[in-house]
Amino acid sequence: MDNDEPFIETETRRRRRRSLFRHRRVPVRMLVPNFFTLLGLCAGLTSIRMGIEGRWDLAIAAIVFAACLDGIDGRIARLLKASSRFGAELDSLADFVNFGVAPAFLIFNWGLGDLKSAGWICVMIFALASALRLARFNAALDDERPKWQSNYFMGMPTPAAAIAVLLPLYLFQLGLDETKSQWVLKFVLAYTVFIAFMMVSNIPTYSGKLLGERVGREWVLPIFVLAIGVVAFLFTYPYETLTALTCLYLGFIPWSWRAYRNKSEGEGAASAAASLEGVPPGSASGKPETTGGRVFAFRPNDPGK
Repeated sequence: MDNDEPFIETETRRRRRRSLFRHRRVPVRMLVPNFFTLLGLCAGLTSIRMGIEGRWDLAIAAIVFAACLDGIDGRIARLLKASSRFGAELDSLADFVNFGVAPAFLIFNWGLGDLKSAGWICVMIFALASALRLARFNAALDDERPKWQSNYFMGMPTPAAAIAVLLPLYLFQLGLDETKSQWVLKFVLAYTVFIAFMMVSNIPTYSGKLLGERVGREWVLPIFVLAIGVVAFLFTYPYETLTALTCLYLGFIPWSWRAYRNKSEGEGAASAAASLEGVPPGSASGKPETTGGRVFAFRPNDPGK
């Protein structure tokens, strides 16, 4: 351990000296994604204020708005080719405030504060779990993974966790006053800890990142209609829609885990078969590969090589 300390100190100093942007004059397009991130951070901070004042509807709306902005700022950065280390660090800090601190304050001020220290410990666990989840996500960005794994998160992402943990507030806003009774609050306590556990777990959850690359022509119009319908329901029946989306998302997690496991087992079986047959990974099926109209037959243990 002592032998690693000089290397760690040198690497830390090198990263601190490195400039955030490569050029002295930064293009304007590099700033656009950061504006969306800062706007989402303002929404998260406003949600904390609305929660302190007991204005639950505005507090929930601010967190949902921040989640929507978090879903588009990264895509805008990739679209404009404006990704930067500064933007990545700012996005992580904003996510911790918006989806870790703000929901914790909101649910504590709403009802878990009645449980005194137990409620505070519960929301503190949720906030710490979001910080640990973001740290693990940032540390895993440099890991080499198959492309299909980009469709899955390891654990529940923080925006989804922030929306899901507020399910008791949606039910309260629908007129279910029993949600603030003592025995229901104890269930909310356990539910909050469960969502915190899902963030730091290794359970794969579907992300849908690869959906933005290609969309089948026959799915264009249905996707437009579905998106418009969800937005319309969200504005017209906000709490009913958020409740339904939360329940659908939680029910979808076992399916995501099963699909991920099947693909992992299939990939492992293909790799094992390829290693036993001695064929390269790119031709695990044993068939010749074609490139540019020419056929290349891979022959293992070729004496001429």
